[in-house]
Amino acid sequence: MTAEAGPVPSDRSVTDLVTGARNNEQHAWNALVERYAPLVWSICRRYRLTGADADDVGQTVWLHLVDQLDNIRDPAALPGWLATTTRRECGRIMRAARKAQSPGYALDPRTIPDGQTGMAEGELLTAERHAALREAFTHLPPRCQQLIALLIEDPPVPYAEISARLGIPPGSIGPSRARCLDKLRRYPAVAALINTETESHR
Repeated sequence: MTAEAGPVPSDRSVTDLVTGARNNEQHAWNALVERYAPLVWSICRRYRLTGADADDVGQTVWLHLVDQLDNIRDPAALPGWLATTTRRECGRIMRAARKAQSPGYALDPRTIPDGQTGMAEGELLTAERHAALREAFTHLPPRCQQLIALLIEDPPVPYAEISARLGIPPGSIGPSRARCLDKLRRYPAVAALINTETESHR
C-alpha cells in the first residue's frame, strides 16, 4: 500500500478506515491494525496460545484481511469478522499442535491469561461497544436521536416533559424507545459485537 501524508484521526469510524485502506491509504491501514490488534491478541490469549503461535495467528489474520478487504460487504462489521477469523485460526493452530503433540510438549505458563489480561480484554470490548454505539447513534433518524438523548439524561426527564418537547403522546414513548433501540441493535457495527459476545459465551 502506498503512503499517505498526515495522520489518521483516532476517532475516524471503522467504515472510513476500511474505505481508506481500500484506497491504498497506508495510514488508514495502520490505524486499523493499531485499533484491532489488541482484540486479535486477546482472543489468542483466551485460547492460551504461546507467543510464537499467537504471532502466527495475528500475521495470518491480517494477511487474510488484505486479501478479503474488498470483499467485506459491510465495513462496520469488521470487528466481528476479525474475531471470527482469529478464532478460526486459533482453532487451526491448536488442532495442528495436537496432531504434532509429543511427550515434551506443554503450554507456556507465562501465556496463560491472568486477571490483568481479562481486565484489558474487557476494557477493549467496552471501548469497542461504546464506539459502535456512538457510530450507530449518528445513523438513527433525528427523532430517535432526540428521544434517546432525552431518555438518558441525568437526572431523568419525566415522560410528561419528553411528551411536551417532542410533541408525542406519553403512551407512545415506550414503544418508540423500543423501535429506536432495535434500530441501534441492528446497526452492523453493533450487531457484529453482539454476535461476537454471544459466540464467545457458548
